[in-house]
Amino acid sequence: MDCDKATYRVYGYLDGQLTFYRRWSIRRHLTRCPPCAQGFDFEVELRQIVSSKCRDQAPDELRRRIAAVLEEHGCPSADAAHPEGRHDDAR
Repeated sequence: MDCDKATYRVYGYLDGQLTFYRRWSIRRHLTRCPPCAQGFDFEVELRQIVSSKCRDQAPDELRRRIAAVLEEHGCPSADAAHPEGRHDDAR
């Protein structure tokens, strides 16, 4: 695998969307290519920072509107989208 292919597929790799062989190919390339490995490490760190810092929640009114649309379409998990329907305090 060359650098262009590894760079192109790194997001699929991070999202777990690649086949076993493609994941293996990217890991192999990263162990042999320090510049690509450095870019990969940056992407991993960036994702960790974003996931730890971005904790905003949708406003209750938006959540209610989404739940109503889900209910209209027969979604069985629509209750989970209602703020009132939540049984935990993790909002």
